Amino acid sequence: MNRMSSGSRRSRTRIAIATAGAAALVAAVAAGSAAASDGAPAARAGRSGHPAAASRAAEDPSLTGSAKLYRSAGDNIHFAFNARFGKRESPLDAHGTFRFSHVFPNGTGAFAEGRIDCLITGGKVATASGIVTRTDKPGLKGKRVGFSVHDDGRHDRLGYSWVGTNDPAATKDLPKCVASAPFETLESGDFTVVPWQVKH
Repeated sequence: MNRMSSGSRRSRTRIAIATAGAAALVAAVAAGSAAASDGAPAARAGRSGHPAAASRAAEDPSLTGSAKLYRSAGDNIHFAFNARFGKRESPLDAHGTFRFSHVFPNGTGAFAEGRIDCLITGGKVATASGIVTRTDKPGLKGKRVGFSVHDDGRHDRLGYSWVGTNDPAATKDLPKCVASAPFETLESGDFTVVPWQVKH
């Protein structure tokens, strides 16, 4: 009887230890999951480390994305944008970057990149402009160029300020946020426009 009681006690002790160990393991996993869960939004939120900041940034008027234009002759033309301004700011407070390049079938070409100085978005259309800060095209550095984008799902379109001159360096004294209508079609890529919710 005593042996059975002693064995039962040992059995109950082993069960209690095992249960405690399992509980500790579950708690550790849960804590780790919570930490990972807490850490993921912080990473997505960027430098602020706050999910609300990421949410606000996602709602800011913006033009983002990159794409290759369609050319039957085989030209390789790319445009990329990362531009935005705060909901409580104006289009002239926009900031970000742009880049475009054009490589002809014979391998010659040029590129330019720069800083955004204006962005206006309405519905699924954006017009932006910026100053070229780096390029290999003579006479283009320091010039303002403009762009337009129609975010139309799989049928996005793009336009630019030098359509009338065929030379971005030839546009003189271009005002901010000026470009042609988005007439170019895309071969690949995608642009995303977040509209400016104007409050009158």
